[in-house]
Amino acid sequence: MENYTMEGRTYRYYGQDAPLYPFGYGLSYTTFQYRDLVLSPPVLPVCANLSVSMVLENTGQRDGEEVVQLYLRWEHSSVPVPRWQLVAFRRVAVPAGQETKLYFQVVAEQRAVWAQDWRLEPGTFTLFAGGQQPGQQMRAPSEVLSTRFTVTGAARPLRGC
Repeated sequence: MENYTMEGRTYRYYGQDAPLYPFGYGLSYTTFQYRDLVLSPPVLPVCANLSVSMVLENTGQRDGEEVVQLYLRWEHSSVPVPRWQLVAFRRVAVPAGQETKLYFQVVAEQRAVWAQDWRLEPGTFTLFAGGQQPGQQMRAPSEVLSTRFTVTGAARPLRGC
């Protein structure tokens, strides 16, 4: 085998076709609301990590657990990349009527692209946070928040950070 590209071989690279059972698929006995998605800093150097915080509220009548998922999308990349990539997830138990503030760290390595070696590139990125993949259709409502951030500086090999 000489062609190691993933395009057309895994659902992350299928284009606009959604997988039948995407990550996080399922139902819950309660409902959740996401709010106050904050990225720090919103503009960061090419080798820096990104801090993410948000509030998750259980708006239902029962205690429940939610799998909070963070996805990253490159707006422009020099090489083919997935539509979005899972960069963090956490199962969180939230009692009925309560809320919790969550913190995540997206490290620079998670923004690396393969171009004969792992490279970090500047540009605009979108971060999605919620109980499902971006654009996923489910029977149970679950929202996905999104916001953009910018990476500045020159492209460099990952090992150079």
